[in-house]
Amino acid sequence: MAEVLSQSQIDALLAAAMSGGQNLSQQKEEKKYQKYDFRSPRKYTKERLKMLNGVFENYAKVLNTRINALARATCEVEVDTVDEQRYYEFSNALIDGEVVTLAYLDINGDIEETPVIIVATPSIMVSLIDRLMGGAGDVEEDLPSDYTYTDLDLSLYTNLMADFIGIMGGSWENYLELKFDFGRIEANPTLVQLIGFEETVIMVSLDIKFSNSSGRLDICLPDAVLSKIFTEISKGNAVQRKEREDHSKEIYSHLQTSELEITAELGRTKLQLNDIYNLHVGDVIDMNIKKDSVVKLRIGGRNWFAGYMGTHEKYLAVKIRDVQGELKTEFVAALEEEAMPDNMAEEMPMMEDSMFPSDNTAVPGPELVEGGSMQEDGQ
Repeated sequence: MAEVLSQSQIDALLAAAMSGGQNLSQQKEEKKYQKYDFRSPRKYTKERLKMLNGVFENYAKVLNTRINALARATCEVEVDTVDEQRYYEFSNALIDGEVVTLAYLDINGDIEETPVIIVATPSIMVSLIDRLMGGAGDVEEDLPSDYTYTDLDLSLYTNLMADFIGIMGGSWENYLELKFDFGRIEANPTLVQLIGFEETVIMVSLDIKFSNSSGRLDICLPDAVLSKIFTEISKGNAVQRKEREDHSKEIYSHLQTSELEITAELGRTKLQLNDIYNLHVGDVIDMNIKKDSVVKLRIGGRNWFAGYMGTHEKYLAVKIRDVQGELKTEFVAALEEEAMPDNMAEEMPMMEDSMFPSDNTAVPGPELVEGGSMQEDGQ
């Protein structure tokens, strides 16, 4: 049965004929969509992937600095992709003879058995090894992906990967303290089957570029490792939230038994150095204040209270008149709100108001008598 052309195909054929003949196979490109497997839904949200992208951006910066120092050459390290996959997708992409590195998560001495797998392309590793040996780092363009490393190459490869893994934990310092320990390298990836093929993994790809070579560093983070990290982060957030709770009452209860030095300041005056030099016993210094003036009570060098001088049980005392308004802190407010137990009120001796001056009553003070000496009233 002959194929029947649709109206759009007929129009395309006529348009091609009128324009002098064009490739009829050129059709309008369809918009591509990423297929979603509903049988194995995504486990990590976009926020978690964004967080991991930020972590490995920090790692890329540190790794960039480290490679520049080791190779004594300028390179660029950037995060290419951070994607969620199944382990079999990563495993199937490995080639026989490709070297893989195993690293283990260590959080406060608790080591995770499931390893982190790291794979570096031969082009960048051969270039780095050549630079460590004094070369320029030139690599053949057709370097095979199944390049076979010599024993010397593997020794230098091990040292490089151990160094790269040792600085990986620092990129997580904004969330928690952890480190990755170098395990071993495997020259045959088929021997590494420590992760289930259906297990979810996060693939992080870093692009490393020199002026004369480039390559990629792939980091496979298993779900067991990430779950442990995110669990510890959640615990840390819970502890931080608990620490941020209000403990003011508990702190105040401990501070109640603290001792503070209170200084009563009678007054201040200024004298010339010559006057101070000629001072003798019996001389009188004028404080330029009235005898019934307010006395300032200072705590920690700051004025907290104001009151009047008087006597209590034959001792000098100060009766507090008010609290300095500008320095009435939350601590003072807490003192006012704190209710005093009844038994304390009974035990404290009361001072009679007659011992202190009222606002309109002057305090009998020392009087200056002839001869430069001071005499108290009634004496």
